[in-house]
Amino acid sequence: MTPIPASQLLEALQWRYATKVFDPNKKIPADTWDALEESLVLTPSSYGLQPWKFLVITASALRESLLPHAYRQRQVADCSHLVVMTVKSKICEADIDRFMHRIAEVRGGTPDALAGFKRLVLGDVVHGERGQWAREWAIRQAYIALGQFMAACALLGVDTCPMEGFVEEKFDEVLGLAEHGLTTAVLCPAGYRLETDRYAGLPKVRFKPEDMIERR
Repeated sequence: MTPIPASQLLEALQWRYATKVFDPNKKIPADTWDALEESLVLTPSSYGLQPWKFLVITASALRESLLPHAYRQRQVADCSHLVVMTVKSKICEADIDRFMHRIAEVRGGTPDALAGFKRLVLGDVVHGERGQWAREWAIRQAYIALGQFMAACALLGVDTCPMEGFVEEKFDEVLGLAEHGLTTAVLCPAGYRLETDRYAGLPKVRFKPEDMIERR
């Protein structure tokens, strides 16, 4: 892999902003979206467990039905692709077994050879103290995916808007998540900013690096 220039990374991050107004007529090309979906799949997670499912919603009627439960923020309906990042409400042994089988499938060997690793994970996120707040732990993991997705989008010239402004219970209800043991963690509409969006060109307001970064 050839690294991109540092200047290119910073240019993309300077360009990125939490888009207020999407152009509903501009759609993300299929090949670009395929890469962005893969960036979601490639997100790192604790133990590699991936305690999430990413719902990609493009159906206009469904997005309009979600709009009242996102405080009528039009980004939900006007973006090209709405990513609803959901997580498991509870982590159980079956989830760990599924992951062990996937490791064996990808890397070779057998799930039995991973017995020690399985005990470690079970003792932490299922039977251990962290298992008591596994849902909150999974939501924190989802924010890793959110950050990776937004950075990937910026590098490909795609706009995003991370959103916590929604009614979780209503999203879960409309999307039928409870029956799958899932709950909504965070939203991320993606698409292209409207050219007349007056917020797009405003300078970013950030504290100076020396105020935010301490080297030791």
